[in-house]
Amino acid sequence: MSLPPSPEDIPHAFARAWASRDGAEIGALFSEDAEFVNVVGLWWHDRDAIAKAHGYALGSFFAETELRPGATRVKRLSNDHAIVQCRFRLTGQRTPDERTAAERRTILTFVVERRTDGWIAVAAQNTDVVEGAETLARDRDGALTPTDYRGT
Repeated sequence: MSLPPSPEDIPHAFARAWASRDGAEIGALFSEDAEFVNVVGLWWHDRDAIAKAHGYALGSFFAETELRPGATRVKRLSNDHAIVQCRFRLTGQRTPDERTAAERRTILTFVVERRTDGWIAVAAQNTDVVEGAETLARDRDGALTPTDYRGT
C-alpha cells in the first residue's frame, strides 16, 4: 500500500483500508510509533497495536460495516505536518446479540507528517458524535448518559 499523496487523501485512504478488512492495511497508514485513541478511550501506542486492534474489530463486530468519509478539514501546521479532521458515517456494526446497530457518526482526527513517499499518520483520535448532547454525565451506578445543559 502506498501512502496518501496529500493530507486531504488520508480519510479516503483510511476508509479504503477499513473496507479491505485487513488491520495491517490500516496499520500501514500509521508511523511505527503512532498513537491511536478510539471512541471509548482505548489507547494504542504503535503501528502493530493499531493494526492488531483494527484487525480484531474488522474480523468481528465491524466485519460487515461500511465507513464513509464526509466533510473534511485540513489545518497545515507546516510544509510537513497537518491536522486532518473528517466526519465519518459507520453502518453495519453488529451488536453483541448479532443484530445490526443503528448508524454511528464520528469525527476522526489525524496528525499527519510528510514522508518521501507520501503522508503518514503519527496520531489519531476517534470521537463519537452524540446528537443533542454537549457532554456525558456519569450516574452513581457508573453509567454514562448524554447530557445537555443548554436548556437549563
